[in-house]
Formats: sequence, structure tokens, C-alpha cells
Amino acid sequence: MEIFLLRHGLAAERNILEWGDDSTRPLTAKGKKELKKISAAMERMDLDFDLILSSPFLRAKETAEIVATNLKLEKRLKFSEALTPEKPVEPLIRQLQKLKLSPGKILLVGHEPSLSQLISWLTTGDMKLELDLKKGGLAKLEVKKLSVGKCAALAWLLTPKQMKWMV
Repeated sequence: MEIFLLRHGLAAERNILEWGDDSTRPLTAKGKKELKKISAAMERMDLDFDLILSSPFLRAKETAEIVATNLKLEKRLKFSEALTPEKPVEPLIRQLQKLKLSPGKILLVGHEPSLSQLISWLTTGDMKLELDLKKGGLAKLEVKKLSVGKCAALAWLLTPKQMKWMV
């Protein structure tokens, strides 16, 4: 199984008066523009996914929709509360195990620090790996057999800048 992790793009600044609940913060115009380039790079890399699973928070949802549209995978896009910020990794891993997509390719779209924590958990078995997944950054994990603990290798980690150089 291959698990790809994409952090949402540049979003509006936190402002409780303007956005209220943090779940409603949208991508900025610049964030949307950059994600179109990032998804073009993903297309050049011949990335294809059996499932795109995204946080339902607006900025992640918009990120996933841009990628799904550009890769013509709209019908494979689903949303999961397990990808919202501050959620523990175990419920997400259990949800993925139930999908029985092995071997398969899954794109997870979410937030920091949750995505870095998931990478740490799956590659080391704990949360001690320090990782900086930039907004719009993409990582690839190669998973032997998905489990709650060390079960994957980090194949690569790309910054948004590196992906924009590809197009």
C-alpha cells in the first residue's frame, strides 16, 4: 500500500470574528493558485489514487477538491472526521484498515501537526520524529501491512516549491 499525505494549501489567517469556527477558514487566492501547480506536478509524476480522503475542514476540503478535479478523480473523493486537527492517529489507521485497499494508493489531505504525527507513528512507532510538512507539501509512505505502529517507510517528502519546479 502507498499512502500519500498532502497538507492543505495556504489558508486565510485565523480570525474568530471573520471565520468563527476554525473549520470554516478557506484557502487564499494564492493558495488555490499554488495548489493548481502542485496538482499539475502530481499529474506529471503520474500519481493516481484509489481514494482521496480529506479532512472536512474547508481549507483541506478545497485542497482535496482542486487535486481531485485536476487529476479527474472527483468520484474517489471522500471526507473523514478522523483527519480533522488534533485527532489521534489510531482511529484514522483503523478506518484505513477497514477499506481493504491493499495494495492500493491513498491520498490523505489534512492538517499539521496531525499529518507529521501520522508519518512519525507509521515510520517509527512513536511521535518523536520531527518533520516539517509545509502547506501544500506532499509525502509518500510505502506500507508493508498497515497497523497501529511502525509499518511504513518514508519514500519521499516534497516541498511545494519543489513540486512547482516540476511544471
